[in-house]
Amino acid sequence: MQKLRIRQLALVIIIFFADSSFSSDNNQRLSKTLSDNIIIKSENLGYNLQYRVYMPEGINRSKFLPTIYITDGEAYIKYGKLPELLDKEIKANRIEPVIAVFVDARNPDKISENRRDSQFICNQNYAKFYAYELLPAIEASYPASPNRDARVIMGLSYGAYNAACFGLFLPDYFAGLAMQSPAKSYLVRRLTDIYKKGPKLPLKIFLSHGLKNDSTPDNRAFKNALTKKGYDLTYKQTHQGHNWSNWRPLLDDVLLTFFEANN
Repeated sequence: MQKLRIRQLALVIIIFFADSSFSSDNNQRLSKTLSDNIIIKSENLGYNLQYRVYMPEGINRSKFLPTIYITDGEAYIKYGKLPELLDKEIKANRIEPVIAVFVDARNPDKISENRRDSQFICNQNYAKFYAYELLPAIEASYPASPNRDARVIMGLSYGAYNAACFGLFLPDYFAGLAMQSPAKSYLVRRLTDIYKKGPKLPLKIFLSHGLKNDSTPDNRAFKNALTKKGYDLTYKQTHQGHNWSNWRPLLDDVLLTFFEANN
């Protein structure tokens, strides 16, 4: 009995160290491509924000790369596993190397305070923060292309609504909009009306939503308005709701829409 217990304990120790080794390797791999949080003080918003930057491994830093800016960045890291997906897709040569900027909607001085409700609802000061503060900071520190055609803004829910607002506010800064489940219905209807009545803008758009409690009729109407206007649109529906079971499986489609490699 004593020998059996010793063997069981040894097995537990082996498994523990095997798991620890895997976690350490995984963290080490991510640390090569994903920065720690970087604090930036915004004059336009009047407070500090934080972001993390994904930079592909083994890239010649003298070559400009396209960049995707991601609102709710902390969620796309934790739940979307987007840094790991970028590693995988770039390594497989399915997409071209791309820089990803994960912008945290939370107050870095008080993480429990989430500012997305105020930042993402067509907040012009938030747009100015990107145009005049964040983009210059990124392009001064990383080989991010200064060309609008090489920039994409991405978000989910209110963040998707924000991406559509950036299309209206900042068409000279962003050529790509990636919108996963724009919310809420009355906001989507407002967007549909603006895009329908306004001039066609030089934008490439990815739009997706679920079929369960995901502002489905209004997002379909938004899609129809964009199609009728002649936008370059990739449109996806899933049999899911307003959650990561809907959003995460479509991240491949987002990346391929904007960054597919020319093999």
